[in-house]
Amino acid sequence: MKDWIKKALTKHTRQREIPPDPRLVYGVKFTIATTLILSTLEITHIIFLSKWNSKIFSAIRGLSRTVVGIFVNQKT
Repeated sequence: MKDWIKKALTKHTRQREIPPDPRLVYGVKFTIATTLILSTLEITHIIFLSKWNSKIFSAIRGLSRTVVGIFVNQKT
């Protein structure tokens, strides 16, 4: 598997591998991409305005928790 997200979300049993739902994989990819975009926005906000934007950081933190929760819950 070349797709590391799909590989990380695949459940392994004794006799076979159960692949994740493609909608879950796309959702995780979208969430990671959104987190990267918001991180870039926060960095540019700090560079140009010299201020911390807590609303952007809250969104980043929420999306990060979502991704971690998906990976933890998918493996159990």
